[in-house]
Amino acid sequence: MISKLPRWVEYGAFVLAFVAGFINSIGLLGFNHQSISHLSGTATLLGSGSINSSFADTLHLALILLSFLFGSAISGYFLKSGSLKLGRNYSRLLTLEAIFIFASIYFLSKGSLLGHYLASAACGLQNALVTTYSGAVIRTTHVTGIFTDLGLMLGSRLRGEAFDKRKAVLFLLIIMGFILGGVFGAYLFSVLTFNALLIPAAICLLLALSYSIYSARAKS
Repeated sequence: MISKLPRWVEYGAFVLAFVAGFINSIGLLGFNHQSISHLSGTATLLGSGSINSSFADTLHLALILLSFLFGSAISGYFLKSGSLKLGRNYSRLLTLEAIFIFASIYFLSKGSLLGHYLASAACGLQNALVTTYSGAVIRTTHVTGIFTDLGLMLGSRLRGEAFDKRKAVLFLLIIMGFILGGVFGAYLFSVLTFNALLIPAAICLLLALSYSIYSARAKS
């Protein structure tokens, strides 16, 4: 059960999902229509591209996948556990995510593919930040699993089992955050192009600062 979930987890999940939706919308609009925050579409393109595309395009897609993996590995190294727990290195990792995004803006503005890889690494790092809490799988960079879990919960409720409202609220916040991020990302990309990524980078820094302050107060 997730009924004792602290409020900072819900707020943080919403904001991180907003960041991911924001980045992904810019990826779809500006990175040759490629998803950035999740890899299902990219992996499919890689599979089909190995037959229909050039070696350079195939290598590019493979490097996006590896960049996401690299970002996840960074989180795995510093967190040492997938369980959500107050006091872990979330603020440092959020700061690193912001650095990746800032760097991606620079390279994207120069027309360098390195900007794509940095954005993908930032999303991989974020997705691995929060993996499980009280048995609930929490992902903030895509919503396929969230919709699946909500469907399972509704089906179980129809069968007569208890419905975890707190868990449902968390999942709905992630979905709302991801969609809203996509809306704002699409609009600001039309105005600022890749400089729109300054918004999610700044949000990550603000979230890192907020978490550091909250964690310090909780310890004291």
